[in-house]
Amino acid sequence: MVRSAPRAVLTAGLAALVVCTALVTMSALAFPQGYSPARLTWPGAPVLLGWARYDAGWYARIATEGYSYAPGQQSPVAFFPLYPLVLRGLGLVHVDTFLAGVLVTMLCGLGALYVFTLWARTRADEEAARNAGLLLAFYPFAFFLYGAMYSDALFLLLIIGAFLLLERGQLGWAVLLAAVATAARPVAPALVVGLLARRLEWKHERGQKWNLLDLLPVFAAAGFVLYVLYQWKAFGEPFAFVKVQSAPGWDQKPGWRTWAKLRWFQGFSREMSLSDGLRLVGHAAVTVGALALVWPTAKRLGWGYGVYTLAIVGLPAMSSKDFMGMGRYLLAAFPLFLTLALLLRERPRLRWGVLATSACVMLALAAAYGAAEYVS
Repeated sequence: MVRSAPRAVLTAGLAALVVCTALVTMSALAFPQGYSPARLTWPGAPVLLGWARYDAGWYARIATEGYSYAPGQQSPVAFFPLYPLVLRGLGLVHVDTFLAGVLVTMLCGLGALYVFTLWARTRADEEAARNAGLLLAFYPFAFFLYGAMYSDALFLLLIIGAFLLLERGQLGWAVLLAAVATAARPVAPALVVGLLARRLEWKHERGQKWNLLDLLPVFAAAGFVLYVLYQWKAFGEPFAFVKVQSAPGWDQKPGWRTWAKLRWFQGFSREMSLSDGLRLVGHAAVTVGALALVWPTAKRLGWGYGVYTLAIVGLPAMSSKDFMGMGRYLLAAFPLFLTLALLLRERPRLRWGVLATSACVMLALAAAYGAAEYVS
């Protein structure tokens, strides 16, 4: 009996989670000197030391100590509050903060794969939905869905859920879920514009006239707005999260230097290591690839999803000084995976080649991440 697309993709995601966790754990044990903010003594510490890298320390600090803001310095306000709030909530029932971070990512990552496949079935047939789910599950940076202590898995689950509810005609619930999501990442405009565009297109497809209720998606920005208001009240600076991006070490001050990607070009020097070169080229390549899929997405999935993908790819691409992190951010451009599945429908050998290559790169990146290599 052939499994349904959601079950098949969930099974594949669970297998990827197990393998990635094993690789991350072995890498963490092989390179114990690698930076990890997790300092635990319980028996499962090696797993956490591998999955808790870099920004995990910021999320843990916010969850346990709250926010602070030091103008001109790296500060916790750069990180949106939803993910650390969830960790703080689990802390109230005595779950270790780092353990909570890893478990939340694992559960939300698997949930995102399942919900994504349900959403894909609203826009394509069962086979295409399954193939799209597999492309997402084995995307090179999908290991951020399998345990890395970052907010991406939670954010992805919420935004896909919002669009799934929208496709089912449940506008109010879709907006509510999206409003929660905008408290997780600073890309609220993309989500608001995407939901609004898709809602208007959805009504047009059914021959229904637009009305004021169809403007409800603008309230999806509520999570973002509340965080801005909090910063204003607490620190007197409503956009503190933008201000701190220019702090030494982050160096992403908004302006033409960032938009023109001067730091990306400057990265190619004689002192550049092989890993640095791969990072620079890899993140730029997936960004260009994503942008190239925007028009096919609009043609195959509708202009609403075309608008959303352009915005969700364009905003972080513009604000990044060197494309770093784009591989991870592109997880939120979930319609692109269905578009790619549809483009590869008539080319099964190429599709399996893409899946196999993508899975191998994902495993390699997971191992590197466990060894404390900065990959995204």
